[in-house]
Amino acid sequence: MRVNGRLARDPESPVHLGNDRIEVDAKPLAAHEHVYLMLNKPRGIVTTASDEKGRETVYDLFAGDLPWVAPVGRLDKASEGLLLLTNDSEWAGRVLAPDSHLDKTYHVHIDRIADQALLDSMLHGVQTADAEVLRVKLVRLLRSGEKNSWLEVVLHEGRNRQIRRILDGLGVEVLRLVRIAVGPLRLGELKKGATRQLTATEKRAVDDALQGSVRPPKRSPAKPKTHKEKP
Repeated sequence: MRVNGRLARDPESPVHLGNDRIEVDAKPLAAHEHVYLMLNKPRGIVTTASDEKGRETVYDLFAGDLPWVAPVGRLDKASEGLLLLTNDSEWAGRVLAPDSHLDKTYHVHIDRIADQALLDSMLHGVQTADAEVLRVKLVRLLRSGEKNSWLEVVLHEGRNRQIRRILDGLGVEVLRLVRIAVGPLRLGELKKGATRQLTATEKRAVDDALQGSVRPPKRSPAKPKTHKEKP
């Protein structure tokens, strides 16, 4: 590899794609255009590039003319709904960072009528089978039938199978789990298995939300100066 005409042997040498001229095997290397996608992941699809069990993956849903993209986070096989994908690893890292505080919103179908005690338990925290205490940020009852309910659940962190583990700890079975929003992005009317690019407005809304999540550290109030009288 050559950078600005000079041989670079260290693969971790920093470069600036906008300014530096990079050549590999005497051919100029151009930066790929960043792609930001949303997918309505169907139930039964795994979020991985390949599966040792031969199960269908999210990549089987893509058209062949798309560049390589990676999922931003995961949805387990039994879950469905909004999944983001991009080839912008820096942006993906910011979305997933623990301090980004991008809320994830889910609609959850459970096998019973939800009462206030159940909602309060989800808010206050549930100790799971592996002794971890998990809680949700917000939860409300959407609607109830004769034997089951739909809840809207908001998480501000991304623990593995968090909602399922909380409800399992309360003896509640999850019948369906659909992610409908990530931060300001809404799944909307996107059909199951369909993919589309984020609009410029949607991308900007996420960037603004990420920018707003980076809060400067609080400073202690300055102590008033005291003037000692001379003896």
